[in-house]
Amino acid sequence: MINRIIRGMLAALGALLGLAIFVYITNALAPEAIHNSFITYVSAIIITSLLSGGILFILSPWLINQGRNLANWIERELANVPIVNIVLGSVGLIAGLIIAYLISGLLNNIIPIPFVGGILSAAIYIFMSYLGVTIATKKTDELTSLQAIFKKNSSNIRERSSKKESKVSPKILDTSVIIDGRIADICKTGFVEGPLVIPGFVLEELRHIADSSDSLKRNRGRRGLDILNKIQKELDIEVKINEKDFDDLSEVDTKLLRLAQVLDGKVLTNDFNLNKVAEFQGVPVLNINELANAVKPIVLPGEEMLVQVIKDGKESGQGLAYLDDGTMIVVESGKKFIGKNIDVLVTSVLQTAAGRMIFAKPKSMIDKSAS
Repeated sequence: MINRIIRGMLAALGALLGLAIFVYITNALAPEAIHNSFITYVSAIIITSLLSGGILFILSPWLINQGRNLANWIERELANVPIVNIVLGSVGLIAGLIIAYLISGLLNNIIPIPFVGGILSAAIYIFMSYLGVTIATKKTDELTSLQAIFKKNSSNIRERSSKKESKVSPKILDTSVIIDGRIADICKTGFVEGPLVIPGFVLEELRHIADSSDSLKRNRGRRGLDILNKIQKELDIEVKINEKDFDDLSEVDTKLLRLAQVLDGKVLTNDFNLNKVAEFQGVPVLNINELANAVKPIVLPGEEMLVQVIKDGKESGQGLAYLDDGTMIVVESGKKFIGKNIDVLVTSVLQTAAGRMIFAKPKSMIDKSAS
């Protein structure tokens, strides 16, 4: 059905084309023939139209087949072309046709000869179309590079914004961790990021401890103030004094937890009870003692070590020794070796809330029993 419609359209097109050619030739070569024999002229028009329409109708199957082959070829070629090239080529073609239209209009005004102007216009249209498509498709790589740069810049912007959003939370120091003093060494290593927040009520408590009549408390308070001065002056970390107070609360620990909630920060402490209360209230805590336990060297049963027995233990015959980090070693039957350096063999390791305990036996006793 579609083939018949196309053949009919081609036949009509052929008839119109034959009519146009006949009229043009007659007007150009023998215009007087129209007036001399009008009937002959109309008959010639009809014959020419039927002849050209019939020729095109006969040739229509071949033309349709060639058109389909051409369409299939174009489809296959375009299937291998990236969509970006097709889009850019179309844009370049449109731009080239617009430029050619402007130049052709200018040439037609300069060159009044229709035949020459038409040839030049056709040449300009073909040249500008080709130039537009070629230039546009060759810029695909540059467009891809621009897209890559744009994506990179946008990702950098997102990274910077995410970094701003994930800012480091402040670390709020309590009295016990300041007096302990290890926080200064931890900050020096760079494992703790600032800012460090010193609440005003903690400073006030330190001042009271430093002014105490008890010499031990006084020394502890002064040590805490010295540690704060060391952190503020010697270490490259931001330290802030927060003067916010909570008059409705009386205890320093309770104020500390409230301040952590207000600042969305973490509490630095080595107070076991404060740690538990903070966990119950959902306040993040960094416990110095837990950190110390975590970084202690791992000792496995069966390992040998050289220790010095310092004193006797709770059980009969036990001796106690200590590692450099303070870990206690319970030496079975080690009481008689007090004051001596002996080789021991680890039998078990016990992890408690207070820290790690190592149980061992003197190697000499094991060797004797084995022999």
